[in-house]
Amino acid sequence: MTLALVSAMPEELQAVLDLLPDEQRISLGGRSYWQGHLHGQTVVAVLSGIGKVAAATTTALLIQRFRVSRVLMTGVAGGIGPGVKVGDVVVASELLQHDLDASPIFPRHEVPGYGLSRFKTDAALSGQLARACEATVREAAATLGAEAIETFGLQSSRVHRGLLVTGDRFVSRTTESEALQRELPDALAVDMESAAVAQVCADFGVPLAVVRTISDRADDAAHVDFPRFLTQVASRYSVAIVERLLGGSA
Repeated sequence: MTLALVSAMPEELQAVLDLLPDEQRISLGGRSYWQGHLHGQTVVAVLSGIGKVAAATTTALLIQRFRVSRVLMTGVAGGIGPGVKVGDVVVASELLQHDLDASPIFPRHEVPGYGLSRFKTDAALSGQLARACEATVREAAATLGAEAIETFGLQSSRVHRGLLVTGDRFVSRTTESEALQRELPDALAVDMESAAVAQVCADFGVPLAVVRTISDRADDAAHVDFPRFLTQVASRYSVAIVERLLGGSA
């Protein structure tokens, strides 16, 4: 039983690797996969790569080469749903490619050959993940420190569950964000990889769970100090969530 830990950003991956006492690097397809153990669980940690193609390739290699039994993806995303704020955490229950359009042959967003547009995450694994996220957010002061909470205004962070949408463009303008809200009113957040990972996991029948920390509102006021947020908030949240999930304290 091997768990894949897929990180969207290098800082997150390094934070996970710092937890592994025995990681070994394996190069495959131009990527570095790190195999080791955490809380008695065999894990493989890897950087997804940016965009849908890179993430899909990474996931396919993970499943084929390492025979992973579950995939957990962490990262950051832009919040687009009402009430989804910077510092909130989104656990995906469904994933959709917002930029996929093969109409009029297929309905907009539908993946040709699948007869659907939304890929569901694994209910049991996502439930465990959500509980780990809830505990992490409740204890944000211990995880992040008072300075990070004050700097980024995280005094009332929440965990959301629902639709996460993915596309091969970085959504950072209010007009784009508002267009996505109109087109997909139940979407909570937007990223560039997760729905591609979901499609590959569906192909191979591998359970998937996805968590994203909200770094900005995907609009003209997108967060200006992204590196600091990634280091002081997103990476620390990811590590704490993984620790709780695998340590059995979720």
